[in-house]
Amino acid sequence: MATVMVVDDEERVRTLLAKSLASQGHSVVTAGTASAAIERLESRDVDLIVLDLVMPGLGGLAVLDAVNARKRSTPVIVLSGVTDVGTRVEALDRGAVDVVAKPFSLTELLARVRRNVGAARAPADDRFLDVGGIRLDVGRRRATFGSVSASLTEREFSLLAHLMRRCGEVCRKEELLHDVWHLDFDPGSNVVEVCIGRLRSKLGQDIPIETLRGVGYGLYEDA
Repeated sequence: MATVMVVDDEERVRTLLAKSLASQGHSVVTAGTASAAIERLESRDVDLIVLDLVMPGLGGLAVLDAVNARKRSTPVIVLSGVTDVGTRVEALDRGAVDVVAKPFSLTELLARVRRNVGAARAPADDRFLDVGGIRLDVGRRRATFGSVSASLTEREFSLLAHLMRRCGEVCRKEELLHDVWHLDFDPGSNVVEVCIGRLRSKLGQDIPIETLRGVGYGLYEDA
């Protein structure tokens, strides 16, 4: 199965998740602090991280930054007892694939782990998306446009893949927030715009993504 890292300062949470994930066939690595998690990520690869957001010392956002700095994108599911929407959106904007509120349902969390581990392992036949001059390596989360090739965060990858699969169509902001950020409401932030900006910065300003002011975005072959 997969190697999952559990990062949480509460020992009982680490123990519960380690036993539950192991029972599902996963190999589990644990860390009680963000610093320990970052140190372990420097010496080994993991397939998914379950990450507490608020911990003594460095918080979970520091781990997200460390994951983003690595060449290999790793799905991160954030556990958060923080009720502030802005903090949760920031975690998503920094690359988390999902945010689960504490106290959490173990059954639901395990289902989200299964979904994201499965997403990280795409079938060979579906490894590449080729649209509008962009080639997206689904397995490696790497995009190539012209002479430029760049590794993408989970959020950048999900957004670009969504636009590529909907080539020629208008993707409204509400749709992108729901399908890419898993939000059923508009948090009033510019997370979509920021992510589009990062894609343009990585792949070039002439990538065929069109901004439809006040509506959303679209990827067009002749943009």
